[in-house]
Amino acid sequence: MTVGIAGLGLIGGSMAKAIKSHTDHRVYGFDLDEGVLQEALSDGGIDGVLTGETLSECDMLLLALYPAAAVEYLRQQLGFLSRGALILDLCGVKRAVMEPIAALLKERGAACQEIFYIGGHPMAGKEKSGYRNADPELFSGASMILVPSEPEGAEADPELKQAYESALSGAEAFFLALGFEEIKLSTIEEHDRVIAFTSQLAHVVSSAYVKSPASREHYGFSAGSYKDLTRVARLNETMWTELFLDNADSLLPEVEGIIQRLSEYGDALRRRDRELLFRLLKEGRECKEGIDSYENS
Repeated sequence: MTVGIAGLGLIGGSMAKAIKSHTDHRVYGFDLDEGVLQEALSDGGIDGVLTGETLSECDMLLLALYPAAAVEYLRQQLGFLSRGALILDLCGVKRAVMEPIAALLKERGAACQEIFYIGGHPMAGKEKSGYRNADPELFSGASMILVPSEPEGAEADPELKQAYESALSGAEAFFLALGFEEIKLSTIEEHDRVIAFTSQLAHVVSSAYVKSPASREHYGFSAGSYKDLTRVARLNETMWTELFLDNADSLLPEVEGIIQRLSEYGDALRRRDRELLFRLLKEGRECKEGIDSYENS
């Protein structure tokens, strides 16, 4: 199989290296940074540059760009894809990417050519970005979220529906071959709602937490809890600003919710209310134990 990857940052670059390390697939890559392209060619991360000509050879196209850029790239390059190609985006939000891409495919009549699309989100990453930090084992043991986007008319066309389901099964097998441990099927709504809590809120809290004046005095006083809570504060602000705003409807309630819950702890401390503080801490511990118990069952 031939795979094209648009965007060779941490995720796209790691995908390229994982494909070359774990499969026999051919990989073409695109990046706006010519230096990144040359590095990827030199270290064997890609076999060649993704152009209109090589895109026509691709069985699968992975969009590893920021959300708006992913949509625009496909808008410009869709005409080069061949019949039977599968498109997967790897963006951290789904509605802002999947709805315009689905509309684009419908507008161009891509389903008639059996060009299919699946939303994707690899649940893996690092606090450091860029191709220089790409790792072929980044996805080892991770979860891969897939959000099906069945083409219009598939329900009334058994052959089209079967072809799409076959493409989805092929995508699952592909990602498992790269080291992913689990494939999680989701909807656009579920993905954006849950990811606002599991990923985006964690980045907001880490960014706010590290701004305390006391952070500059932590040397010699900090251990695992400080490191765990501040790790993702070293984020790519350009990318995360776009992701946060694209998912503001889901993220804002989470931010407001944690502010409210933190205020309860503040009230307990302000009033020196031992009973309230004890109850809040006990509730948090029991909540975490319940979550852990459910995950291990």
